[in-house]
This record gives sequence, structure tokens and C-alpha cells, in this order.
Amino acid sequence: MNQQEAAALETKGVGEGASALELKDAFDDFLTSFEAFRDANDARLDEVERKLSADVVTEEKVARINDALDGQKRLLDRLVLKGRRPELGPANGTGRGSVEASEHKAAFDSYIRTGEMDGLRRLEAKAVSTVTSPDSGYLAPPEVEAEIGRRLAIVSPIRAIAGIRTVSGNFYRKPFASTGMATGWAGETDARPETSTPTLVELEYPVMELYAMPAATQTLLDDTAIDIDQWIAAEAEMAFAEQESAAFVSGDAVKKPKGFLDYTTVAEASWSWGNIGYEVTGVSGDFAASDPSDVLVDIVYALKAGYRQNAHWVMNRKTQGEIRKLKDTTGQYLWAPPATADGRATIMNFPVAEAEDMPDIGADSLSIAFGDFSRGYLIVDRLGVRVLRDPFSQKPYVLFYTTKRVGGGVQDFDAIKLIKFGTA
Repeated sequence: MNQQEAAALETKGVGEGASALELKDAFDDFLTSFEAFRDANDARLDEVERKLSADVVTEEKVARINDALDGQKRLLDRLVLKGRRPELGPANGTGRGSVEASEHKAAFDSYIRTGEMDGLRRLEAKAVSTVTSPDSGYLAPPEVEAEIGRRLAIVSPIRAIAGIRTVSGNFYRKPFASTGMATGWAGETDARPETSTPTLVELEYPVMELYAMPAATQTLLDDTAIDIDQWIAAEAEMAFAEQESAAFVSGDAVKKPKGFLDYTTVAEASWSWGNIGYEVTGVSGDFAASDPSDVLVDIVYALKAGYRQNAHWVMNRKTQGEIRKLKDTTGQYLWAPPATADGRATIMNFPVAEAEDMPDIGADSLSIAFGDFSRGYLIVDRLGVRVLRDPFSQKPYVLFYTTKRVGGGVQDFDAIKLIKFGTA
């Protein structure tokens, strides 16, 4: 596949409303490229076995097809995402709730387009709301908040697999039995022996303010054909997703969530509660030269069986590209393409979540995570998305300071394991 073909694939279907035919064609192209990749990589491995090194031309061909596969997967992701974006509309149903929702939506639309605040003020006075004020912005309609949350779940890789709680305050506290629940067996008429008291720890997740500031011209706002709710959600989506994803992976808990890579890591043999265990590849900055896939098997079975049922791999595209070249002891590739256009690639039959904020492979890097993130990592969302209209700071543009509050951190240290590209 040459660069012109790859570029064409990148731009194909980028327009709004990707069709089913476009999605099918893109998926077929992806599978065809994967077959070409396997053939080229088989030739490379054969050359390594026969000559102890691969031909430079073969290496370049494998790398080129590998990069093209990544480009085609990005295209598939975009097309699938477009197919999942319904237009926002008024609240469904009848009765008081839907009437108030429609009134809120109309008042919010007027505020965004013209700066008229009377409608939102009346609604807040009716609800005796103390949550918002003209200085901090107004609550977006529930359907806008829901659409932003839904979009984030699709494009934010960690949010798509983590546990999520919604709160109305500024933090969430959760007791957790770090030693497991105290249980035992007894006959129907037997005396119940006293069980040991479980060790409870209280985990706290403060929520921090995440903001985006999309800009619009007054001409855009005056165009009644443009769905302002949809526009706000789309503009905030990527800004929120990029910041969230980075924080959930490596955030330092300073005005942001605490990422799972920011916790203390220890060799799996020395694991204890409060730390995240890892297995090593045995080579600094690379897989082992002999049986490189062994460490992937080790990390799968380092995770307890109860967590493996819903486990995911988490890594960036470059790391996934390296694993794509590996085979198991039977000669089968460990990496398998998604079975459907909207599916996930798998490694050893476990799905892969692509998180570009995971570090590249390097000396002592923690480039691969594996675990049940729905039990291992908790994301805490505070109710409400606020929007403050600012027509003054960057004339002639109107800025929309859009904020949501979110926190996060590890909740079960036994549910996530890491692979360290090092020797100890």
C-alpha cells in the first residue's frame, strides 16, 4: 500500500453522515491490509530464522503496512463514531417533565444565540436553584449533558471501560474491603463461629473542574439551521476527551484525577494493597528476543480469574503495532483484527482499548496495562454541564466557557496489572 492509497483512506468518508457502504468498504480494506501485513511479516520472520536478520526492504514493507493499518483503524473509528451520533432533539414524552425540558432547551438556545438570560433566570428561580449564577454560567439542558457524556464514553478509551459514578457533591467516598469479605460455612443448627473483621479502607475521589472554550462567530449563532446544542456537544467533546484520557492514565491528582500509572508500582511477586503490580519483559526498552510473547501470558495469569472475565488491554497504537508482529508457540498471531467494523481488536482473545496517552515502549516504561478496569478504576462525574457566554474577550468571536467536574482513581488495586519494559 503506497502513501497515496493511505492518504485516500484517511480522507474517505470524512464528511458528515458516513453511510453503511462507506463503513463496509473501509472495514474490507482494513482486513485486506491485515492479510498483506501477515504475509509480509511472515516473510520477515522467515528471513530472521534463515539469515538471523531481516532484509531492510522487508522491514520497511512491514513497517509501512503496519502504519497503514493504524491509519485505516483510525478511519474506521471515525466512521463508527459518526454512525453513533444521533441529532439532538427535544425531550421525548409528554407531561410536566417534557414541557419543562423543552422550556429549558428554548431558554438555553436563546442564551447561547443572543445572550438573553431572562428565560434561564426564571427557570432557576422556579427551581430555587443555587447551583448556577450569571458569573459561573448556566446549566446546559439535560439532553446536552447526556450527549456530551455519551460522546465521551465513545471517544475516551478509559471512560469506555472504567466504572462510573455520578454525584451531586464535590467528592465521592467509598468504603472498600481490601482483604475481602469475611465468610464461612456452617450447618443449619451449628453455632456460627466468629469471623475475622475485614480490613476496610475509605477511598475518596474529589471532582475537579474540566473546561473547554469553543468559539463561534455571530453569523454562525444567527443561523437557525444550526443545532446549537449539537454544536456545543461536538465542540466540547474532543477537548474534554483529550484532557480526561491523559488524566485517567497519568494524572497526578493536582487539580485533576489521579491516573492509574501515578500510583506506586511494584513487581507482581511483591504486590500489596495500595500498589499496582507489574511483570517485566526482561529487556530494557524491548520485548525479550526469545519467546517475546511469554510476558503477555504472564500478565494474563497474574490477574485473578474473577477479573479476567471482563479484562481489557490498554496501550497506544505504537505498542499495539509491535505486538501485531508477535506469534505464540503454535505460530498463531497474538493480535487479531476486530470481527466487525465497530468491534475491538483483540490480543489473546482479550479486547484492546487504544489509549494514546500510554507511554511508548522505552527503558523501564510501563507501556501496557491489563485488567478489569470496570472494577479497578473509578470515574466520578458531578451532575451538570455549565456554559458561560463571553462575547467580550475575543471580539468578534463569542466564547463559550463550558465546564464539567470529574474525578477518578484506582478503586481495586488487584484488578489492574502492568508490563514493564525492563529487567526488574
